[in-house]
Amino acid sequence: MTPGTAALPGLPSGIEESSVFRSLFIAYPDALLLVDQAGGIVLANPSAATLLGYTVEELTGLSVDALVPDSIRPRHASYREAYGQAPRARPMGTQMELVAKRKDGSEVMVEIALSPLQNQGLPFVVAAIRDIGAYPRVKQALQRARYSDYLAQLGRLAVDTRDLQVVLDHVPAIAAEALEVDLAMVLLLESSRLEFRVASGVGLMPGEEIGARLPSHPHTPPGFVFAEGRPVVVSDYREERRFAVPQAYLDAGLVSALAVPFYDRGRFTGVLTVRSREAKRFGDEELRFLESLSNLLATSLQRVQTEEALNHAQRLESVGQLTGGIAHDFNNLLTIIQGNLQVLEDLPGLAQDAYAQQLVAAAARASRRGAELTGKLLAFSRRQMLQPNAVDTQALLQSLADMLRRTLDQRIAITIDAAPDCPPVLADPGQLESALLNIAINARDAMPEGGTLHFRTEACAALPPEVRNELSGRDAHGRFVAIAIADSGTGMTEEVKERAFEPFFTTKDTGRGTGLGLSTVYGFAKQSKGAVAIATRPGAGTTVTLYLPQLDDAAAPPAEEAPGDHSLRPGVRVMLVEDDAEVRKVVQAFLAALGCSVTSAANAEEALLAMEADGVGFDVLLSDIALGSGMRGTRLAAEAERRFPDLAILLMSGFSSELLEADRDALQGWELLRKPYTRAELARALARVLPARA
Repeated sequence: MTPGTAALPGLPSGIEESSVFRSLFIAYPDALLLVDQAGGIVLANPSAATLLGYTVEELTGLSVDALVPDSIRPRHASYREAYGQAPRARPMGTQMELVAKRKDGSEVMVEIALSPLQNQGLPFVVAAIRDIGAYPRVKQALQRARYSDYLAQLGRLAVDTRDLQVVLDHVPAIAAEALEVDLAMVLLLESSRLEFRVASGVGLMPGEEIGARLPSHPHTPPGFVFAEGRPVVVSDYREERRFAVPQAYLDAGLVSALAVPFYDRGRFTGVLTVRSREAKRFGDEELRFLESLSNLLATSLQRVQTEEALNHAQRLESVGQLTGGIAHDFNNLLTIIQGNLQVLEDLPGLAQDAYAQQLVAAAARASRRGAELTGKLLAFSRRQMLQPNAVDTQALLQSLADMLRRTLDQRIAITIDAAPDCPPVLADPGQLESALLNIAINARDAMPEGGTLHFRTEACAALPPEVRNELSGRDAHGRFVAIAIADSGTGMTEEVKERAFEPFFTTKDTGRGTGLGLSTVYGFAKQSKGAVAIATRPGAGTTVTLYLPQLDDAAAPPAEEAPGDHSLRPGVRVMLVEDDAEVRKVVQAFLAALGCSVTSAANAEEALLAMEADGVGFDVLLSDIALGSGMRGTRLAAEAERRFPDLAILLMSGFSSELLEADRDALQGWELLRKPYTRAELARALARVLPARA
């Protein structure tokens, strides 16, 4: 038997050694290259051809340098030269960061083992090459790195843009590219929660174009995700039984799908879904990637809504300041108009002119409507003072229930349970009715299919512990009336309940709620020296209870003055301070008609000088609060009262008494006359302050 053709020990007779080694070389799963000292490839196995994109014949005679990426070829040549001078065995795993270049120019991460044959007398090196991307763990790591890169792209975009639609458009494009799928789209749940709107997508099916509406009932693909509230994986549409698969999906060759929901502060907002023509295409890695993508989208939605709420709050604050200022200036104008109309009305030349009297009366009515408008502006800017009075809660609830029965959904039954001996409360009747109406509207929205709205009022000896700590001192231990409004609606989670009184917090859909309803109820209760509490549970309805102070005899509002109670003694000396010259003229005319002796000043400094110089003394200081750039009317009043203890103080303003109470220079007991006012209202105000100082 000739050398090289002998049988290996243990081999069956007739099988030659050379054929065994050739077969091993050909069948070996790793790529094998036999390389000479010059770097030329002498032999290559089929695995090498498959990995590198060549045929076996093309690899034979090719330099190994052709398999090295251009960027590292010079370094590789010097390494090969050094290795040729001292060849040594190098096993797999000692150098992970190797890259091979395929015939088409693409690159593949590889491991390479080198086995020099010089010790066997052959001038060759065997290079075994393995695609490490085929390793399950490495493949998973590469896939995660790739997905992370796509997530980073979306994250950068979400930070850089303030346009939500730009983010919406990129999400399905990124999902489709990263997962290498045929279809991806974002569905947003409409405010009715009865259908989805296709917000963006790639590879969309007919009937699913951007802007299309899809039903949200559970037997539809997106509706099933809505009902489940968690990710849904479809391995094969042809075997799906949980929901109805549209025939168009099957006709288009779609086989598998993955859909994940996204939420805004715990509330279902929409679905991100991808579909593929491969069966069982989506596993845990794809699920994690799509969930991360949907979380980024949800964060972008939340940020946009938060910015809108902040802008809305800033707009409200700006509008509040603007309307307060407008109301002040407008009230000054109305004071001038109304005052001059009253002067005209009293002129002897017009007394017998019926037509002129009609014109004056029409103008007076218009000015009163203007005054009502300024009152609404002040209410909007929250600059009106509450006017507490005795309120019969049973009568108020009966009246409110009658109105609600006419205006609410007829499927909502309204009942009242009022204790017969329930005492009246001390509160602003209009604001109390507004607070109860706000609560009732919230209850209605929590019962879209109808239900029961129950009002209950009763005296309570003590406040419950959860609200007692909100009141301080004597207020916490007084006597209260509890007014409870209970609904049979959806209820609240603990997280929603904790934030229910926050301004601008709402669980209603965009455009259906400002988030100010319960916050104003809370503010009204606190301002009324009361409290408010919520009892609720998801699916078990909500009860909102207002605790308002009972009306004590000592706290009862004084009876209204009789028409004749405002007469003034002749010759009352008035120091009038008003920076608006036209308003000053009107007030001077009023005071003169009331028989008063008037000295006027345009500012506080001028008024103080006049009072100091006067030898007789004034009976009353009548001053506007806002006096231009100089000393405010409250500061003037405090200084005048210090210098002249017997001086009566009457302030006037186009703003409200709430501002008077908030003014640090204001003292308790000062009377405020709101502009515009009539001559009779001025007379009554003067009559109130003068006896108090007598």
